[in-house]
Amino acid sequence: MAILDNIRNVMNKVIRIICIVLFAFMVIIGTYQILVRYIFNSPSTVSEELLTYSFTWMSLFAAAYVSGKREHMRMGFLADKLSGKNLTILNVVIEIITIAFALIVMVYGGISITSLSMTQKTASLGIPMGYIYIVIPITGIVIAVYGILNVTDLIRKGENV
Repeated sequence: MAILDNIRNVMNKVIRIICIVLFAFMVIIGTYQILVRYIFNSPSTVSEELLTYSFTWMSLFAAAYVSGKREHMRMGFLADKLSGKNLTILNVVIEIITIAFALIVMVYGGISITSLSMTQKTASLGIPMGYIYIVIPITGIVIAVYGILNVTDLIRKGENV
């Protein structure tokens, strides 16, 4: 099972790098936007759009990362009452539901919206909206893979994951 741990580690590292790069890009673009707006009195619409799309991408990649670490928000009123095998079963069911959501809504739906929006252009940048939406199926695949890794960990290690 070291292979699965290696896959998880590589995915974690890649997603962390993507999030760091996107966040740094957002800081730079945000600073640029403030400078041109208040110092040069000339607001930039391109930077506004870049910030919006970068934030969207970073949020979805961060959500995938948190899903892989099983640190996402949850309502623990049922899980807090369970322990041992019952807690493991509940966690496996939750992961399976997450995988189904990721595959059906994010991957299938994301591919549909991406292909449908390739003819639409963004207002300032003029790039196809499909390039913005492509992050949805990408992160859906990542969440599904993380879900599979989480299920295998839960089955292997039980509630100690």
